[in-house]
Amino acid sequence: MIRKQYSPKGQSCRVTFELPAGAARERVAVVGDFNDWDREAHLMSRTPDGGWRLEIRLKPGRSYRFRYYADNSVWFNDEMADRYVPNPFGSDDGVLDL
Repeated sequence: MIRKQYSPKGQSCRVTFELPAGAARERVAVVGDFNDWDREAHLMSRTPDGGWRLEIRLKPGRSYRFRYYADNSVWFNDEMADRYVPNPFGSDDGVLDL
């Protein structure tokens, strides 16, 4: 699940990423062009029900490519992405339109 909450003046957007417990065993990162595809920059935290959650602030008025990287081996997309675009690796990236 992805939730977007814009600041009152629209200068930032808090984006909340949530995944169910079965999405990963050990760790999940949200990786995208907003963090130069750094697999360590935005690690998700465990929720009390065993799921995964992360909030980040992004600048509105642009689009951001992203994917999840789980357990240091698996890339996957979020069904709630605004859209998908092909990447150079033969798969698709999710896109957030803010």
